[in-house]
Amino acid sequence: MMAKRKMSSQELAERIGITAANLSILKTGKAKAVRFSTLEAICQALDCQPGDVLEYRAD
Repeated sequence: MMAKRKMSSQELAERIGITAANLSILKTGKAKAVRFSTLEAICQALDCQPGDVLEYRAD
């Protein structure tokens, strides 16, 4: 979605109010959890739905 919106990680991090390092953890799938408020901010910034940025992967 970031590529579709031509938005850099730094720009998205600034828009949603988290650090670039924390955004990187979310992007790489290493996060153990994500706050709904963060997910909402990501979806607002990227004009998308949660299913556009989340993916289920079995362990």
